Amino acid sequence: MSEIIARAESPAAPKDASTVILVREGASGPEVFLQRRVDGMAFAAGVTVFPGGGVDASDSTADIGWTGPDAAWWGQRFGVGTDRARALVCAAVRELFEECGVLLAGPTADTVVSDAETYRAAREQVERREVTLGEFLSRERLVLRADLLRPWANWITPEVSARRYDTRFFVALLPAGQQADGATSEASEVRWTTPAAVLDSWRAGADELLGPTWTQLVALDGFASAADLFAADRVIEPVLPVVEEEGGRINLSFPNCAAYYADLPAAHRRW
Repeated sequence: MSEIIARAESPAAPKDASTVILVREGASGPEVFLQRRVDGMAFAAGVTVFPGGGVDASDSTADIGWTGPDAAWWGQRFGVGTDRARALVCAAVRELFEECGVLLAGPTADTVVSDAETYRAAREQVERREVTLGEFLSRERLVLRADLLRPWANWITPEVSARRYDTRFFVALLPAGQQADGATSEASEVRWTTPAAVLDSWRAGADELLGPTWTQLVALDGFASAADLFAADRVIEPVLPVVEEEGGRINLSFPNCAAYYADLPAAHRRW
């Protein structure tokens, strides 16, 4: 979290980003797919996160077959224009495909590929920016399934950070037959776990969670099934944490942050 307190002379403009909370039904309720970012990353090194990343220029210009809620619907839910909303959805699908091999697309408007591993070579091309997501889907005659995503949250990196993101969180259910993997250079390990289990691991100091990830996990822990979670009708309000100093300690203030700091392991108190 050290990059959060690298105070800039003037706030950097946040870059649009998409994060996907990938969910499956487990024996003890909903499980989420998490990655531990490799050490040495410019942002959130070593931190446990959901898959995601910044919007790419190709996401904004992608000519993609699309089914499900249109860009205007997504724009209304996230409070952005249609072009920006379309790019955010495309980025969510692309990042999920690049980082864990899950593909929210199918040959028709009501089907989804059952084995995304058959597109491994194309996945690597998309990751290396040799092929855009739109070009890949067009080549394979696949339709992007926007209906397999749901809007969840919007967090903006604090103004004191030199590297900032305006991140929209999405929820997606793991399609039947597909497997999420760790074949990405950005993650040192990946796992499926219940929200409660990773929160316990965080309290014990085994996982490091930033405020946005912790907040989503706390909310996710309240659902009895993956289906109920996906069906949740969320009110999306932007959250912009701000710096507060108290008793000589610097904290970021955000909704329910008192509970976060009460349980934050001493080893992860970097500021």
